[in-house]
Amino acid sequence: MSDSRHSRRKFLKKVTVALASTTGGVAILESCSRNKTPQPKTLLTYDLTYTLKLDLQDPKQRRKIYDHSHFVSSLQGLANRQEPRLYTFLMGPETAGKDEFWLRKLPPETPTIDHYWLRYLRDDDKWLAGYQLEAVPDIRALVDKFKQEIQGLVVYDEKVPSTSNVASTVAGADNLLCVRYDKEPDSLFQWLTAEPAGPKLPVKVWLVNQDGTSLFTGKGTIPGSATASTGSAKCDAYIWAKEKYLDSGKSDPMNMGYYLDAYWLQRPEGYIPDHKLTNHDYFISKRAFFFDLSPWGDEAPNDDPAQPVGTDLKTMQAILRSGWDRTQGKSMIHIGGFPPVDKGKYTKEVGGKHEGVPTEWHFAEIYSCFNAYMDADIGAIANMANASVYQHYPLADTYPQKLPTIDDLKAKGYISPEGKVVPRFYACPYVGDYDSTGWIYQRIPDLWADPARGTIPLGWAFNPNLSDRFGPGLAYVRRKKSANDYFVAGDSGAGYVNPGNLIEPRKWSGLPSGLDVWTRHCQKYFKLWDISITGFIIDGLAPHTGDAVEDAYTQFSPNGVGLHFWAKGWGVHKGMPYIKCEEAIQYQSPEASAKSLLKFVGSQKLDFLYFRTILMTPSEHRQLFEFVKASPKGKNVEFVDPYTLFLLIKEASTSKA
Repeated sequence: MSDSRHSRRKFLKKVTVALASTTGGVAILESCSRNKTPQPKTLLTYDLTYTLKLDLQDPKQRRKIYDHSHFVSSLQGLANRQEPRLYTFLMGPETAGKDEFWLRKLPPETPTIDHYWLRYLRDDDKWLAGYQLEAVPDIRALVDKFKQEIQGLVVYDEKVPSTSNVASTVAGADNLLCVRYDKEPDSLFQWLTAEPAGPKLPVKVWLVNQDGTSLFTGKGTIPGSATASTGSAKCDAYIWAKEKYLDSGKSDPMNMGYYLDAYWLQRPEGYIPDHKLTNHDYFISKRAFFFDLSPWGDEAPNDDPAQPVGTDLKTMQAILRSGWDRTQGKSMIHIGGFPPVDKGKYTKEVGGKHEGVPTEWHFAEIYSCFNAYMDADIGAIANMANASVYQHYPLADTYPQKLPTIDDLKAKGYISPEGKVVPRFYACPYVGDYDSTGWIYQRIPDLWADPARGTIPLGWAFNPNLSDRFGPGLAYVRRKKSANDYFVAGDSGAGYVNPGNLIEPRKWSGLPSGLDVWTRHCQKYFKLWDISITGFIIDGLAPHTGDAVEDAYTQFSPNGVGLHFWAKGWGVHKGMPYIKCEEAIQYQSPEASAKSLLKFVGSQKLDFLYFRTILMTPSEHRQLFEFVKASPKGKNVEFVDPYTLFLLIKEASTSKA
């Protein structure tokens, strides 16, 4: 694989090493919703950082981390379904590991990223200022706070790891709390169900036999169903859940969670919140369907090597098809999560055939055929908490941007008085990748505190759909932006999708085109955030961007698109400027990146370069710019924001014509 095909996943590998409904059911707070007497606004807080102090190498402590995190996340998802009621603390920087580079700017009074945002939303933004905070000291007290409202438990089977994800599906649809079966006397399961001093919560759904033997065996027929077994206990559990919850409409087909299952208990190395359980709360509140399946049909997955080859893929296709059927193909499907390649799952790192990037791209190739898009939570930097709280943030009708005009470009000397683009080498970074809500959740405080921000023009590629899970963050950057901060969509608009697989023929689904559905989906988010440039259309393994896709993008991204593989250079399509996004500069120090960039600088003629950076700070961008400008070859280079770049391309193309 060439360097140009490497993605931000290569960068995340370094990060991970460094961190060593449709139908409804009643919410968990049903009794409160019937009480007409206004209740005082109280926001309970629960500190989960004790799980970060437990020993991953000790099986008992490892299971405690998993059990407590999953239980609390499911409780939080249900408690916060209607309004903020429960807030947790977990994410760094003090607990993030030795190399806390993306959180180094947090003030001392905010020991976790979760403290940072809660403080902002109370003291600065004021959204949560009217809530009285009440700290809950331990899990016993937490259960006691909600004891009268908890309807019961869903119990899952560690020996069939997929049942942990099935439990999250059941929790959201049936308003239950997740717990792993464990007969040990000091386990969370025993305390919740059997201990005399415990709450004795009823088990409403068993995903394991009550004697601890596995319910799903991969043989015969799927329990509680007339459907023949897939030959895989892992996939039988997902097919059971699909029939009971997705096909029936109890789960919301527009929300899915693609998160690592209880396989984490077998390979728990790295930063503890990489179990991603605290990312579940939002999706549980939305009654989402959860899964973790390999996209590859040419090998058995390394977490289920005895299954018939291709069973994971067939199960994934069945789930996605059920979601498409339930929406009648009229809505985009939000998938939170990412193939667990950072844990080696489904890749060469644990015995497979495939590298991580092709695994990512193949997954995107498949789900795009079903009108789905990804909110790409990968790696430790995508660990998140409290999205079930943030979903209630009241957004404005629109967040306008002041964009450069032709007169502005004339004033800067980029366009001559005669209306011609002045011959220079105009360069602009695609400031990415921010197609994951977790990435902006963790990165924004550091990026916006960087002393170089505002001193150079930057176009931030924050995908606008991330406001579903973290509207406060996207509103924060708009509120505190400088005149040099601009905003574009990341890959590939309002979500990570391969647009070439939105149109027929759709290899993995055979379904009719979803391009119009995608267009309407993007129009809504682009209008809300006043975005008119898509910074990077990612093609991956799908058909490359062509005229039909570009025609659609003119309807919501008229000021420009960055292309993945197209070799046409730069130009204009039906009034919309385009340019290839160069990926050969992204994984280096500012000085090394500057040297790579200078290789693209030719003679003194007019030319443009649009290049991708990944997680680079404003200070690192400024250093890159300064290294380039200090070179004799860089004297003619002019660094501009993306709206300026694309406007110049449009003007230059018009004059060429």
